[in-house]
Amino acid sequence: MKIAVLKERAAGETRVAATPETVKKFIALGNDFAVETGAGGGASIPDDAYAEAGATIGDAATCVKDADIVLGIRAPETAVLEGAKSGARVAALFDPFTNGDLVDAYAKAGLEALSMEFMPRITRAQSMDVLSSQSNLSGYKAVLTAADTFGRAFPMMMTAAGTVKAAKCFVMGVGVAGLQAIATAKRLGAQVSATDVRSATKEQIESLGAKAIFVEDVEGIEGEGSGGYATEMSEEYKAAQAKLVSEHIAKQDIVITTALIPGRAAPRLITDEQIATMQPGSVIYDLAVAQGGNVEGSVPDDMVVRHGVTIIGYANTPAHLAADASALFARNHFNFLSAFWDKATGKPELDEEIGDAIRLTKGGSVVNERLKGA
Repeated sequence: MKIAVLKERAAGETRVAATPETVKKFIALGNDFAVETGAGGGASIPDDAYAEAGATIGDAATCVKDADIVLGIRAPETAVLEGAKSGARVAALFDPFTNGDLVDAYAKAGLEALSMEFMPRITRAQSMDVLSSQSNLSGYKAVLTAADTFGRAFPMMMTAAGTVKAAKCFVMGVGVAGLQAIATAKRLGAQVSATDVRSATKEQIESLGAKAIFVEDVEGIEGEGSGGYATEMSEEYKAAQAKLVSEHIAKQDIVITTALIPGRAAPRLITDEQIATMQPGSVIYDLAVAQGGNVEGSVPDDMVVRHGVTIIGYANTPAHLAADASALFARNHFNFLSAFWDKATGKPELDEEIGDAIRLTKGGSVVNERLKGA
């Protein structure tokens, strides 16, 4: 089989879908591997490194020609894939709920679109879960960026000239990104607190040494949806949560928001009125800014100051850690395909549980049940 990796074409995308490490592993399975010239440049991987791993380097058309599988970070437009084999598989991020036209184009082109963000959150798919691997880095980067923007120190410091108080950091949303944000802020020496709509996360928060901030005795606190994702909160819970946050947020120096609901705009967690209660010089990092934002007034890739509070958020946070983000994403790709590799046929034979979950198109049609009901 021939596997191809192209240079990412989305603005600001610095990651790459394969590394020399995974190229070697795919070739060891008996595949040919082609990498577009300059594909790894944003992640500090030169073409020579791919060539030494056994890949063929060339332009996009040469790489795609007769390809059985194309790996990407973000799904390329179908025009870039002309020349690939009929029914070729493309594994990447499709953002299918908002990119319906792209999904339809893949169906029309006869390509098999495999949406990596639809990977089910089950035990055996953990090593294939690109959302988790990238969110982990996002939580880390959010805290570092906030710390760099914050005009004061994070840890308490005892000096001859007096004591510097520890910064107070509040993490809203305790998924993979939130847990990493808590751990990173704790390592930097901040006083950390966190909250989530899922009551099961309280123990996780406390296990990391942070203070759990929860609304008590209000319907909707469970907030646990399928696959470990949060669901939309009840109106009663929203009101109680807003009151609790308003009281707590006024005392915070740093706030990291991480709440996302698959297929929907990011829930609003912080209003302009709540921002106004914070001390001047405080910082909010909105990890959901690209999906509409958890914070009123946040703008992707822009620094906004409201009531003396700085609001920041990268549209693509993992791309700011391109080398590590690429390495993890590439391993997710390899772990996914190699888990289903059939030595007899020399290609991956996807099972129903995972294959049906992530497959968007096949045989000229949109086949994913989640999209049919969207």
